Amino acid sequence: MSAAQRIDLSSATVLITGGARGIGAATVNKLITLGARVAVFDRDVAGHELRSYDRLLILAGDVCDREAVEIAVARVVEHFGSLDVVIANAGITPAPGTIRRTDPEQFDRVIAVNFGGVLNVVRASADELVRSGGHVLLVSSCAAFTPGMGGAAYMVSKAAVEQLGRALRIELAAVGTSAGVAYFGVVDTELARATLDNDPIGERIGAQLPWPLNRRLAADAAADVLITAVRRRSARVIAPRSWLPYFWLRGVLNPLLEARLVKDATVHEIIRDLERA
Repeated sequence: MSAAQRIDLSSATVLITGGARGIGAATVNKLITLGARVAVFDRDVAGHELRSYDRLLILAGDVCDREAVEIAVARVVEHFGSLDVVIANAGITPAPGTIRRTDPEQFDRVIAVNFGGVLNVVRASADELVRSGGHVLLVSSCAAFTPGMGGAAYMVSKAAVEQLGRALRIELAAVGTSAGVAYFGVVDTELARATLDNDPIGERIGAQLPWPLNRRLAADAAADVLITAVRRRSARVIAPRSWLPYFWLRGVLNPLLEARLVKDATVHEIIRDLERA
């Protein structure tokens, strides 16, 4: 397979982390329907949202455990004979909190899963992807490039994923392999609802996001975005599309938005309430 060719998912082997629920599970089910051989690596596979298929391999493990990730990649290759695509989707969303008041271990855990886990998967699978001329897709977030408060660990981790994807894209191109980054706004998943709907302060933080940026993307729609990005070997994909102007103009818009947020009385009140919680 050449990095210039589109990926034929009907004959591809795909490894997806965080594939037991939400966006990951929706993506897995669609990939299987398209004919792909799919391996899921997830910390908690009990009660997963996956259908039963012959071409599905489910592996339990933590992306923060480098050795476990390496073993999982080896098992995928042993089981299916190759590895063509990796979708690094595993991630966690912490409860809202300021940098001063968030428990350091919780902050570190978010970085470890959302960035360290992605790095572990990339390192473990890179040689196999180079061998197959495959593609790796890293799932970041629009939070990677948007000013905000109450979720610094998440924003930092997703910004790191973005930069990892940029470096990886350039390095892998030299050896006939491709890499891309997916940026999502708010996807309607259990994780998002827990943070933005079921947490009173999280709901107030979410209310600061204006229309149309606050429009939610269904998990099935997000899965379609990932699959299309893999097929096309897209360098980047942003969804919902209402985020596209912000993505391209962020260098201009972010200083203006930051200047407004640091003076906003409602934002100040939310931060004080976070630090009292």
